[in-house]
Amino acid sequence: MPKRVLTGVVVSDKSDKTVVVNVERKLKHPLYGKIMRRSKKYHAHDEANEYSEGETVRIEETKPISKLKTWAVVDRVTGDKATKVVGKIDIAETDEVDLEAAREPEAKAEDSADADKEKA
Repeated sequence: MPKRVLTGVVVSDKSDKTVVVNVERKLKHPLYGKIMRRSKKYHAHDEANEYSEGETVRIEETKPISKLKTWAVVDRVTGDKATKVVGKIDIAETDEVDLEAAREPEAKAEDSADADKEKA
């Protein structure tokens, strides 16, 4: 039987060689069909204490290590609360975009007012 692999977020790294990983899953309500979120916390073995709170990690099912630990951290999915830089933007460009966005509603209002006058 293959080992199960789950992905979750480290919510606690206070214990030695152990992290608590919150794994969230989505399921559909059997009667109403609404998509619901369910989460469960797993205690996972972290031999080198290298994972910290907030990191997204992948855990794999292993033989029981202790009373609560039957999972081990395999690897890090994303860095330590890392944010990816999409691109640099000049402040002058943002000012132009803001001005254009502010002008759009005014232009639409003027166009609709002109159309109303033509109909009358």
